[in-house]
Amino acid sequence: MIVDYTGRQFEITPKIRKEVEAGLAKLVKIVGDNCSSKVILTAEKQRRIAEITLTRRTKTLVGHGESTDVFVAIDTAIEHIEKQALKLNTRKRDVKRAIKPAWKQEAAEPELAVAVGIASVTAVPVVVHKFPAKAKMTEAHLVKSQEAVAVQPMTIEEAVKECEFRDRGVFIFRDKKGTIRVLHRRKDGKLELIEVP
Repeated sequence: MIVDYTGRQFEITPKIRKEVEAGLAKLVKIVGDNCSSKVILTAEKQRRIAEITLTRRTKTLVGHGESTDVFVAIDTAIEHIEKQALKLNTRKRDVKRAIKPAWKQEAAEPELAVAVGIASVTAVPVVVHKFPAKAKMTEAHLVKSQEAVAVQPMTIEEAVKECEFRDRGVFIFRDKKGTIRVLHRRKDGKLELIEVP
């Protein structure tokens, strides 16, 4: 594992390097060898801050630790990364495998070969495909919206202005008599008034 050390107002001693590398060796058992890390140690007045970033192939794990002692801060940062790595590994295991789509399952079935011809010598092989008995239907993606419905009664002019203001293709409103009406924007950009019986 490649480890990059940075000290901000802080001198990195061999003892500190040994502590960090011991903690990272424990993480390598969980994460694997194919990763790199950056260790930033900072001293601010009485506080010692350790920030360790572990970069995997697809994910970046960051641990942050603060304490008056640098070794406690390093241990805290490594514990944070260890929790993240364990959570990430268990999440991978918990993901269930998806069922193969129907068209892949049907394609895996053997196709029937039939010979067509007058005699067995002149017969030509023909492949017969089976089609599914049930046609596939895709589910419609529905989004509920209350913006296209007016609450209070309004005139047609007010409804047109409101429809333009809300920038909707369909706008439903009640007129002063209580009749439900629908304003629909056609593809050419004109508004069409539909009276609901």
